[in-house]
Amino acid sequence: MKSNFFYVLTLFIFLGLSACSSRTALAQRNTQVRVVYVKKTPPQPKFEVYKRCNRYHIWVKGHWQWNGHFYIWKKGHCVKKRRGFIWVPGHWKHTPHGWKWMPGHWR
Repeated sequence: MKSNFFYVLTLFIFLGLSACSSRTALAQRNTQVRVVYVKKTPPQPKFEVYKRCNRYHIWVKGHWQWNGHFYIWKKGHCVKKRRGFIWVPGHWKHTPHGWKWMPGHWR
């Protein structure tokens, strides 16, 4: 009797985990990155007081973000370091279509 219970429990756990992982994969597959080009030149970066991060984090500078109507300032913050990687800061790039945000990333 106990072995049937554990068999059924194991089956439900396996099916539950399978459903979760397939939904996650489906969500990742259906996610589309939409590139937005802004005709208006971004303002000059604001002066921020540099916040000292601990030795396990680095400071990522704030930047202007387009919200669909105007630029809003996103404050700088500390992010956890990734061993063996270098942080490449995000920046606005001028293209023939307008200004495009190039997000910061680890390289």
